[in-house]
Amino acid sequence: MLSIDQSTQGTKVLLFKSNGQLYRRFSKNHRQLINDQGWVSHDLAEIWQNVLSLVSQAQQLVRENGDEIVGVGITNQRETAAAWSKKDGHPLAKAVVWQCARATQLCDQLVKQGVAATVQAKSGMPLSPYFTAAKFDWLLQNETAVQQANQQADLCLGTIDSWLIYQLTAGASFKTEPSNACRTQLLNLETQQWDPELCAIFNVPLASLPTVVDSNALFGLTDFDGELDHPVPIHGVLGDSQAALFGQHCLEFGDVKATYGTGSSIMMNIGATPIRSKNGLITSIAWRLNGQTNYVLEGNVNYSGAVVKWLQEDLDLIKDAAETGQLAMQANPKDHAYLVPAFSGLGAPYWNDKAEAVVWGMTRTTRKAEFVKAALNSIGFQINDVIQQMQRDVDCQKTTLKVDGGVTKNQYLMQFQADITAAQLLLPNFEELSGFGAVYVAGLALKLYTPTTYKQDVLYESYQPKMISNERQSELNGWQHAVTVVNQNFV
Repeated sequence: MLSIDQSTQGTKVLLFKSNGQLYRRFSKNHRQLINDQGWVSHDLAEIWQNVLSLVSQAQQLVRENGDEIVGVGITNQRETAAAWSKKDGHPLAKAVVWQCARATQLCDQLVKQGVAATVQAKSGMPLSPYFTAAKFDWLLQNETAVQQANQQADLCLGTIDSWLIYQLTAGASFKTEPSNACRTQLLNLETQQWDPELCAIFNVPLASLPTVVDSNALFGLTDFDGELDHPVPIHGVLGDSQAALFGQHCLEFGDVKATYGTGSSIMMNIGATPIRSKNGLITSIAWRLNGQTNYVLEGNVNYSGAVVKWLQEDLDLIKDAAETGQLAMQANPKDHAYLVPAFSGLGAPYWNDKAEAVVWGMTRTTRKAEFVKAALNSIGFQINDVIQQMQRDVDCQKTTLKVDGGVTKNQYLMQFQADITAAQLLLPNFEELSGFGAVYVAGLALKLYTPTTYKQDVLYESYQPKMISNERQSELNGWQHAVTVVNQNFV
């Protein structure tokens, strides 16, 4: 089985054996196109070429071993907005990445029009430039090629899953599924179809959007532009956070996982009923399998792993991300500097698009190690904020948190997360939970995998909370004070 994990930073192609075990990983980064205004874009053509290049490497290995690829799963960065030609599939503009807040003014205008409550009621999400609908609106208003394609009925608008499916099937399949579609802010959470009123609010033509099918549907056949000897089915597609939830086997009410990527997604399984948050969280769709829908509460943190990258690439404080854990452990425990990494506003549960980053509480004891510690702690604090609100919404106090993503290699952060959340933290024995989740869905659909496949493949390392309650509360009080400073000064 082959899994495409199309993340914010790059492409991963993963090969899984017929017993579900990860066999080989191929990866390639794509450029992060950031202009002087801080807008973040991706080159869709570059992403597509990277997919083909990696699949070529994977297929060469498979062929040498006398094996064959029999099916494909796809997982992807979710809210990124793509626009391309319906006729020949070429990109009409650079993709607007989920991190990008260029549509903030559009959302401010919609708030003045009084439609924010309608958007949240129908989509399950607060009106925000974070989601794809406002990005589609921006493309339609600002990109000439997108405008012309729309006038000529030649426009496809979609998230990255739809872009890849379209390319993989040479335009034969223009589809998406609920875990991605619900993140656009155009899907009606109850009907699970594109909502005409939401589309009208964001000026998005219904005809430009893909068909919404089950997450384990047949999305089409692909030979990866001739790389494979014969076409194989694409049979499982999930947004990266939902794929990680499935890969973590968080299938029961109240199960929680946190994915540490460029940003972080924290999800709680809430079953078959879309519970609406009263505490600044989002109600989304986890997946729809064989017509049965599962919902989640979700909170998104804009900057988690990206904070470490900022330390390395922009501040030049570290040469390698692996240094951060050791530095944090060397920090003066009496130093109480807090970093609030609101570089592109604050996400859940605060939803402050105007917020700017702040370092609070620095003294002469705040040196390099202390600053790095504050940066790592900011990740744990933000994730804990979301979990606390989830527990209030559903009155569920489960004390286990499953985690995944590259930053989970950081032992200091994992222990801090267990301490500050007062929960047992379970770290799986391999990182590729999103890729595994997507291919697991596809493998089940193809009858290649069974429900027991997960149990034999995923083992966990445990972190137990060690921080005493008074110390924990003191840390939380300091963090909340710093966040309050940000929210009061940037409105």
